[in-house]
Amino acid sequence: MTTRLRDETIDDRHGGGAKARPPVARKEPVTSTIHGVERTDDYAWLRAENWQQVMRDPTVLPPDIRAYLEAENAYTDAALADTVELRERLFAEMRARIKEDDSSVPSPDGPYAYGVRYTHGDEHPQLVRTDRDGGNEQVLLDANALAEGKAYFHLGGTAHSPDHKLLAYAADEMGSEYYDIRIRDLATGKDLDDFIPATTGAPVWSADGRTLFYVWVDENHRPAKVFRHEVGSQSEDVLVHADTNPAYFLGCGKTQSDRYILIDSHDHETSESWILDANDPTGTPRLVAERLPAEKYSIEHSGDLFYILTNGGDAEDYRIVTAPVATPDRAHWKDLVPHRLGRLILDITAYKDFLVRLEREGGLPRIVVRHIASGEERPIEFDEEAYSLGMAGGLEFDTTTMRFSYSSMTTPARVYDYDMADRTRVLRKETEVPSGHDPADYVTRRVFAKAPDGEEVPVSLLYRRDTPIDGTAPCLIYGYGAYGMTIPASFSTTRLSLVDRGFVYAIAHIRGGKDKGFHWYADGRREKKVNTFTDFIASARHLVDEGFAARDKVVGWGGSAGGLLIGAVANMAPDAFAGLIAEVPFVDTLDTMLDDTLPLTPPEWPEWGNPITSDADFRTIAAYSPYDNVGAHDYPAILALAGLTDPRVTYWEPAKWVAKLRATGTSDRLLLLKTNMDAGHGGAAGRFDRLHETALATAFALKVAGKA
Repeated sequence: MTTRLRDETIDDRHGGGAKARPPVARKEPVTSTIHGVERTDDYAWLRAENWQQVMRDPTVLPPDIRAYLEAENAYTDAALADTVELRERLFAEMRARIKEDDSSVPSPDGPYAYGVRYTHGDEHPQLVRTDRDGGNEQVLLDANALAEGKAYFHLGGTAHSPDHKLLAYAADEMGSEYYDIRIRDLATGKDLDDFIPATTGAPVWSADGRTLFYVWVDENHRPAKVFRHEVGSQSEDVLVHADTNPAYFLGCGKTQSDRYILIDSHDHETSESWILDANDPTGTPRLVAERLPAEKYSIEHSGDLFYILTNGGDAEDYRIVTAPVATPDRAHWKDLVPHRLGRLILDITAYKDFLVRLEREGGLPRIVVRHIASGEERPIEFDEEAYSLGMAGGLEFDTTTMRFSYSSMTTPARVYDYDMADRTRVLRKETEVPSGHDPADYVTRRVFAKAPDGEEVPVSLLYRRDTPIDGTAPCLIYGYGAYGMTIPASFSTTRLSLVDRGFVYAIAHIRGGKDKGFHWYADGRREKKVNTFTDFIASARHLVDEGFAARDKVVGWGGSAGGLLIGAVANMAPDAFAGLIAEVPFVDTLDTMLDDTLPLTPPEWPEWGNPITSDADFRTIAAYSPYDNVGAHDYPAILALAGLTDPRVTYWEPAKWVAKLRATGTSDRLLLLKTNMDAGHGGAAGRFDRLHETALATAFALKVAGKA
């Protein structure tokens, strides 16, 4: 490849006084016309024509593209050379906050209790089981041994057979989220000859313990077919279900009762489910209710009823209905928990005698336990201004014990067992911070920023009690704002490295998530997507105006769809930020939504719009797509992080974005691209390895805020 290089002096504020030569990618203009609009892309060559093969084998990446990415990596290393010692300190303190010898709370199932543990120095977990009441521990799987000698390894889903004799486990060795499934004999500790390649990594057992269901991923990385595999069989696996519409992804799971195998087909706003009796694995799946546009539902089971969580029937914040097992179609749906606007029901789990739901109202979550026979309900709530709450279903159905987790931005995660009959809770585990952590040293707050249209945007804050709130503190503000996902106000040990250095850490609960109900999501998608960006900008400026942050020391951070957020606000309000960190950023939004061969494009159209068929959607996306709107702006310092085998946000999106920013922007501030050549969307897989990436981004934030 040919690249132009130019000298670029990085001064003491931005690069420690050293000189570095940023790579400047060659331009190869590619012109296209759609909806009467002519577009030219100078950097389309960075998209490898053989990208499908690269996902499976990164060594086949074309040499010129590899050379460019490696040149960007070398430049980033040079530009941040003055932070090497800082990054080492950050890594050391982040690691010191992680308990090296750690284990999960065992989850009982029949004669055993299953769990996960780490031993000192382990990057990956061990799966273990003991007798139900403890003792006789058996290591079922050591992911560290499986990962040995591999540049990347991620253990996916695991599932033991109902008779406790076999363990199905999935692993990804490229970071591309193609998971291969193997089956281990738990009596001998050896893997059987069975090998199932290219799956989503979520094996599901039938009741006989000899039949395994899985979702196969096609060459375009779409979960397209559900197959049935018979343990030990030399015959081809049997196709159980397929969806030929590329806009829908397939999933496979099981009810908490273990009675039914569930197959669902979904995009971001529509779903459809089939059920299969787990006692009849060769049977034919039954459709529950045919898909209707913009209607979603999910299923649980207890007794003679299915419990269905749905937004159907104009229930935008969801309702729970029941349906007879024999006739589960919509004609037989009956309200159990009616829709109430402003109370968003997030999830349900059904036990033999209880139905548990997780819901959010007023921006805060709670768990509600319902006794099925009497209909009596009891909520589980906490008192902090901002906190995170989650349900853990466990492995058993006929039980009075349900497990949940709680944390806040100051309080490390706690795991409780709650007796649904006695209404008592027992603390089973509190996350230990070996290097020490006193919640009293910190303050968590929730404030509200006014968006341009008058909406109140919640912002969760964390800072040390001794941090002056007088307009002088640096601030890191994080945002996501897509797919209805809510970023919880939960505990994180890594962010303490910023907070302990005087930062105010903020989470902006912007539109596009469901923080304030479904309408909060609807107001931040498709034609209203710009609200996500203006909410974030308003949040950052509110923190300055209220004295939580210094005007010239605000750093924005987001990843994936949150990276789109970062790219958009860089164009819309570059003066509002000292620096921006974009992890695997979805910044080439228009080109990606125009390419229906990419893994996520057809299922993403309900979220963003379809610019291929709709002129209006094309113009909406074109108006905010970060790559398309790069201009001659005085951009803040930017760090973009990418993964070579990322199937969700392909590596060329941040690569093209940085190339165009470098050629077009007028800023002399840092503009950096770091690509993990051995990983995908989630970065490094090891629990300590990934800290190096976090330390890099944290050091960048400290540097641009003048705190390095």
